[in-house]
Amino acid sequence: MSAELWWRGALMGFAIAAPVGPIGLLCIQRTLDGGALRGLVSGLGAATADAIYGGIAAFGLTVIAAFLMEQRLWLAAFGGAFLCYLGVRTVLARPATQAARGSSAGLAGAYASTFVLTLTNPITIFSFLAIFAGMGLAGRQGDHAAAGVLVLGVFCGSAAWWLLLSGGVARLRRRFTPAALQWVNRTAGCVILGFGVWMLAELLRV
Repeated sequence: MSAELWWRGALMGFAIAAPVGPIGLLCIQRTLDGGALRGLVSGLGAATADAIYGGIAAFGLTVIAAFLMEQRLWLAAFGGAFLCYLGVRTVLARPATQAARGSSAGLAGAYASTFVLTLTNPITIFSFLAIFAGMGLAGRQGDHAAAGVLVLGVFCGSAAWWLLLSGGVARLRRRFTPAALQWVNRTAGCVILGFGVWMLAELLRV
């Protein structure tokens, strides 16, 4: 049963991570600019946040979920502003001539930025709740061992997606000229900035 729960959690984590949004674009851009390790570490930041939200849903921590939903406007405002900052920074970034090995500080920053960005979207909790219910897992509240296995699966599934994405992009990196990498930075930065502006604009309608 534990193996089955792990696989279900892994499928959930993979499915939630796979759609390419601002985090995916950051991972792609950072892989092209800094190498597979930097891209993977960026993805692991998002995977950790996914696992935390999956844990809140799996362990039935409704008080925390309710609090985060009450603060969703502030979280969205912070997330939108942070996306705008990252978008502008990416547009202005000069492409590296070769993949950087990456210092521990640089990797920590890459991890922290995607971790924080993913945490600013508490709607993810309800995505997990809906998937748990659809897979018949909603009745396992109170079974902490089962919930722990699910959360571990969620993290592993999400991490697997980021490993595939960063590894695949890294294999293509050598085909990009410096000029092409510059356009990747500009395009990715503009799209990320667009996501941030859209998030902030949506707040004005609330």
